[in-house]
Amino acid sequence: MNKQNIVIVGLGGIGSAFLGAIQQKKRSINLVCVAEQADKPAKIQAAAAGIKIATLDEIIAMGNAIDIIFDLTGIPEVRNELRKKLLATKNNHTMIASETIVRLIWSLISDAELPVNEGHKTGY
Repeated sequence: MNKQNIVIVGLGGIGSAFLGAIQQKKRSINLVCVAEQADKPAKIQAAAAGIKIATLDEIIAMGNAIDIIFDLTGIPEVRNELRKKLLATKNNHTMIASETIVRLIWSLISDAELPVNEGHKTGY
């Protein structure tokens, strides 16, 4: 089975929980890097685990090497920036997955509840 190369953008409540699950169940997933501007605990833990911390521009520059970008920021402007940059680089391969997709995946791999980010937008 081919490994999916993924990136997690946003390491708040949902992002940090998803990061932990990905690290435990790496079956066919290659976590290429994460992106987080703030010094959140999950960012510090990711760096300590040897996971690359990248900017959005660095992620976009990876081109087709990235299969899925999980945008878990809940910030519409971030998702729009990712979309525009993928379009500008003619990257028709990389998909952007939102919190909604992570909640679906989470329900398949865990019985625990994901945090709810009050005030953040979800969906595509």
